[in-house]
Amino acid sequence: MQLSESEMVSKDFTHLNADQIQVTEKDTVKFVLDRFFQVKKAKRIRELVEFQAMNKYMLMVHNQEELKILGNLVASHKKIPLSDILDKYEDHLKIALKKEPTIKTHLNAMMHIFGHFSNHFSQSEKDLFDELLRQFKESKITTGKMLSEIHPLIYRFNSTYLARQTYFLLYADTRPGILFAVFNNKN
Repeated sequence: MQLSESEMVSKDFTHLNADQIQVTEKDTVKFVLDRFFQVKKAKRIRELVEFQAMNKYMLMVHNQEELKILGNLVASHKKIPLSDILDKYEDHLKIALKKEPTIKTHLNAMMHIFGHFSNHFSQSEKDLFDELLRQFKESKITTGKMLSEIHPLIYRFNSTYLARQTYFLLYADTRPGILFAVFNNKN
């Protein structure tokens, strides 16, 4: 009897708690490349556009220059044959993912993400977020913890664009954040 992929994942992780699940950078890169190869196999521009959108922040933390090149490749689909775009995209995606994310690149992505919501917050709430950023910059909290604090905002403000980002899927701490629960009590 052969198990489906979801049954295998479920079987593998049923005995683990959130503290035991560790996604490495190598796992992250493999996940993104595997998804790209599915897009490449499909040979549809719509899927490449979706892939680019879903991986924007993931690519931003790895290599912002390559993110721009990848975006330009996708945008050139009316001028260049899709097969050529997919080949070039693969080359640049691999270049982008070879570069290790840094605290600085994560901070940049987090600030971009927070920018989607910041006009909804008071100055004290913005100050609270700045304090979290300071702690992250000083390595007092992890990337996963930062993202677990931001993640509830995606649903609070119904941002489907951000909800689909692989950045949250692959980097966020699986334990819920508590900071932005303060914001929810205002309702």
